[in-house]
Amino acid sequence: MNWAAFTAAEPRLAKITEERFGAFRHHVLATLRGDGSPRTSGLEADFRAGELWLGMMDGSRKSLDLRRDPRFALQTNPGAGTDMAGGDVRIAGRAYEVESGESRDRYVEEVEPPQPFHLFRTELTEVVRTYVEDDRFLVIEVWKPGEPVRTLRRT
Repeated sequence: MNWAAFTAAEPRLAKITEERFGAFRHHVLATLRGDGSPRTSGLEADFRAGELWLGMMDGSRKSLDLRRDPRFALQTNPGAGTDMAGGDVRIAGRAYEVESGESRDRYVEEVEPPQPFHLFRTELTEVVRTYVEDDRFLVIEVWKPGEPVRTLRRT
C-alpha cells in the first residue's frame, strides 16, 4: 500500500504523520545490513504525489542495504528538548528504487536533488504513533494494511 492509499484509508493518522515528519528536516532510517544486523542513518523523507519518497546519496550504505533487502523503518525526529510535541511516529515497509521513468523525472524537476542520487518509493506495512494523553496515558496507535487503526492506552 502506497502513501495515497494509506491517506485514503486513514486520513487523520496520515495528516498527523505528515505533520510530525514536516516538523523537522532529518529523521532516522533503519535498514538491514548484509549480515542482518540493523543500520540506522539520517534521512530526509518526502511526501509528494501520493508517495513517501526516500532520496539518498549515490552509493550510500543505506541505499545498498535497500537494494539488497527492501525492508525499512523510518522514525520521526523527536524534536528539540524532550516534550516530543505531537508524539512519535514510525513507518515501516519496503522501499523500491526508481531508476527511471516519469515519476523520477517529475521528482527531479520538483526537488532538484544533488546528482547522482538514489530514489526509492515505499510500500507501507505499518504506521505507529505513540504519544502521551492528559499526562496520564501512553497511547499507541497501530495501523496495518487492511486493518483499522488499533489504539492501546497504558497508564
